[in-house]
Amino acid sequence: MPDQPVVARMRRATRQDVPRIVEMLADDPLGARREQFVDPLPQAYWAAYDAIEADSNQYLAVAELDGAVVGVLQLTFVPGLTRLGMWRAMIEGVRVDSSRRGARIGEAMVTWAIEEARRRGCGLIQLTTDKQRPDAHRFYARLGFEATHEGMKRSL
Repeated sequence: MPDQPVVARMRRATRQDVPRIVEMLADDPLGARREQFVDPLPQAYWAAYDAIEADSNQYLAVAELDGAVVGVLQLTFVPGLTRLGMWRAMIEGVRVDSSRRGARIGEAMVTWAIEEARRRGCGLIQLTTDKQRPDAHRFYARLGFEATHEGMKRSL
Protein backbone atom coordinates (compact mmCIF):
# COMPACT_ATOMS: atom_id res chain seq x y z
CA MET A 1 0.00 0.00 0.00
CA PRO A 2 1.45 3.41 -0.88
CA ASP A 3 2.37 5.80 1.95
CA GLN A 4 0.23 8.58 0.46
CA PRO A 5 -3.18 8.36 -1.19
CA VAL A 6 -3.08 8.27 -4.97
CA VAL A 7 -3.79 11.75 -6.26
CA ALA A 8 -6.92 11.46 -8.38
CA ARG A 9 -8.60 14.53 -9.79
CA MET A 10 -12.08 15.00 -8.33
CA ARG A 11 -14.68 16.55 -10.59
CA ARG A 12 -18.43 16.77 -11.02
CA ALA A 13 -19.77 13.76 -12.90
CA THR A 14 -21.19 14.32 -16.36
CA ARG A 15 -23.93 12.46 -18.19
CA GLN A 16 -21.21 10.62 -20.13
CA ASP A 17 -19.90 9.18 -16.83
CA VAL A 18 -23.18 7.48 -15.89
CA PRO A 19 -22.45 4.09 -17.52
CA ARG A 20 -19.02 3.93 -15.85
CA ILE A 21 -20.53 4.91 -12.50
CA VAL A 22 -23.17 2.18 -12.75
CA GLU A 23 -20.45 -0.30 -13.73
CA MET A 24 -18.53 0.49 -10.54
CA LEU A 25 -21.68 0.41 -8.39
CA ALA A 26 -22.49 -3.07 -9.75
CA ASP A 27 -18.96 -4.41 -9.27
CA ASP A 28 -19.20 -5.93 -5.81
CA PRO A 29 -21.34 -8.67 -4.22
CA LEU A 30 -23.98 -6.30 -2.81
CA GLY A 31 -24.03 -4.00 -5.81
CA ALA A 32 -24.36 -6.93 -8.20
CA ARG A 33 -27.71 -7.74 -6.56
CA ARG A 34 -28.94 -4.11 -6.60
CA GLU A 35 -27.73 -2.62 -9.86
CA GLN A 36 -28.27 -3.38 -13.54
CA PHE A 37 -25.19 -2.69 -15.61
CA VAL A 38 -26.67 -3.52 -19.03
CA ASP A 39 -26.70 -1.84 -22.42
CA PRO A 40 -28.77 0.19 -22.69
CA LEU A 41 -28.88 1.31 -19.07
CA PRO A 42 -32.34 1.38 -17.49
CA GLN A 43 -34.00 4.78 -17.81
CA ALA A 44 -34.12 5.08 -14.02
CA TYR A 45 -30.38 5.79 -13.93
CA TRP A 46 -30.73 8.65 -16.42
CA ALA A 47 -33.69 10.11 -14.51
CA ALA A 48 -31.70 9.90 -11.25
CA TYR A 49 -28.71 11.62 -12.85
CA ASP A 50 -30.96 14.41 -14.17
CA ALA A 51 -32.52 14.91 -10.72
CA ILE A 52 -29.11 14.99 -9.03
CA GLU A 53 -27.76 17.45 -11.59
CA ALA A 54 -30.79 19.76 -11.16
CA ASP A 55 -30.45 19.91 -7.34
CA SER A 56 -27.89 22.41 -6.01
CA ASN A 57 -27.61 20.38 -2.79
CA GLN A 58 -26.30 17.34 -4.67
CA TYR A 59 -22.78 16.77 -5.92
CA LEU A 60 -22.10 13.57 -7.83
CA ALA A 61 -18.33 13.39 -7.97
CA VAL A 62 -15.96 11.12 -9.82
CA ALA A 63 -12.28 10.50 -9.26
CA GLU A 64 -10.24 10.55 -12.44
CA LEU A 65 -6.77 9.09 -12.79
CA ASP A 66 -4.81 9.13 -16.04
CA GLY A 67 -8.00 10.09 -17.90
CA ALA A 68 -10.05 7.18 -16.52
CA VAL A 69 -12.90 7.35 -14.00
CA VAL A 70 -11.71 5.21 -11.08
CA GLY A 71 -14.10 6.22 -8.28
CA VAL A 72 -17.44 7.80 -7.49
CA LEU A 73 -19.30 9.24 -4.54
CA GLN A 74 -22.38 11.35 -4.03
CA LEU A 75 -22.29 14.23 -1.59
CA THR A 76 -25.62 15.62 -0.38
CA PHE A 77 -25.89 18.87 1.55
CA VAL A 78 -28.72 18.82 4.09
CA PRO A 79 -30.11 21.86 5.92
CA GLY A 80 -31.61 21.26 9.33
CA LEU A 81 -33.05 23.01 12.33
CA THR A 82 -31.19 20.80 14.81
CA ARG A 83 -27.86 21.93 16.20
CA LEU A 84 -28.78 25.57 15.72
CA GLY A 85 -29.66 25.19 12.05
CA MET A 86 -26.43 23.44 11.16
CA TRP A 87 -25.92 22.17 7.63
CA ARG A 88 -24.56 18.65 7.28
CA ALA A 89 -23.21 16.64 4.41
CA MET A 90 -24.02 13.03 3.65
CA ILE A 91 -21.72 10.74 1.68
CA GLU A 92 -23.40 8.02 -0.37
CA GLY A 93 -22.54 5.52 -3.09
CA VAL A 94 -18.77 5.39 -2.58
CA ARG A 95 -17.04 3.02 -4.98
CA VAL A 96 -13.53 2.60 -6.28
CA ASP A 97 -12.75 0.57 -9.39
CA SER A 98 -12.07 -2.97 -8.15
CA SER A 99 -8.73 -3.09 -9.98
CA ARG A 100 -7.59 0.08 -8.16
CA ARG A 101 -8.59 -0.81 -4.58
CA GLY A 102 -5.77 -0.65 -2.07
CA ALA A 103 -4.16 2.39 -3.71
CA ARG A 104 -5.88 4.76 -1.22
CA ILE A 105 -8.05 6.36 -3.90
CA GLY A 106 -11.05 5.99 -1.60
CA GLU A 107 -9.17 7.85 1.13
CA ALA A 108 -8.42 10.70 -1.25
CA MET A 109 -12.08 10.80 -2.34
CA VAL A 110 -13.44 10.93 1.22
CA THR A 111 -10.84 13.54 2.20
CA TRP A 112 -12.01 15.62 -0.76
CA ALA A 113 -15.65 15.19 0.35
CA ILE A 114 -14.81 16.36 3.88
CA GLU A 115 -13.08 19.46 2.52
CA GLU A 116 -15.95 20.18 0.11
CA ALA A 117 -18.42 19.91 3.02
CA ARG A 118 -16.33 22.36 5.04
CA ARG A 119 -16.14 24.70 2.06
CA ARG A 120 -19.94 24.61 1.81
CA GLY A 121 -20.31 25.53 5.52
CA CYS A 122 -21.30 22.13 6.89
CA GLY A 123 -20.63 21.42 10.55
CA LEU A 124 -20.96 17.63 10.27
CA ILE A 125 -20.41 14.94 7.67
CA GLN A 126 -22.10 11.58 7.94
CA LEU A 127 -22.58 8.37 6.01
CA THR A 128 -24.14 4.98 6.24
CA THR A 129 -22.48 1.74 5.30
CA ASP A 130 -24.07 -1.67 4.99
CA LYS A 131 -23.57 -3.98 7.97
CA GLN A 132 -22.28 -6.57 5.49
CA ARG A 133 -19.23 -4.39 4.68
CA PRO A 134 -16.81 -4.81 7.62
CA ASP A 135 -13.87 -3.63 5.50
CA ALA A 136 -15.75 -0.39 4.80
CA HIS A 137 -16.42 0.05 8.52
CA ARG A 138 -12.69 -0.20 9.26
CA PHE A 139 -11.90 2.14 6.36
CA TYR A 140 -14.26 4.88 7.59
CA ALA A 141 -13.13 4.47 11.21
CA ARG A 142 -9.52 4.93 10.07
CA LEU A 143 -10.60 8.23 8.48
CA GLY A 144 -12.10 9.48 11.77
CA PHE A 145 -15.75 8.48 11.37
CA GLU A 146 -17.45 7.12 14.48
CA ALA A 147 -20.44 4.80 14.80
CA THR A 148 -22.34 7.19 17.09
CA HIS A 149 -25.86 6.33 15.92
CA GLU A 150 -27.80 3.25 14.92
CA GLY A 151 -29.17 3.71 11.41
CA MET A 152 -32.44 2.28 10.24
CA LYS A 153 -33.97 1.88 6.78
CA ARG A 154 -37.30 0.73 5.42
CA SER A 155 -37.88 -0.30 1.84
CA LEU A 156 -40.87 1.36 0.19
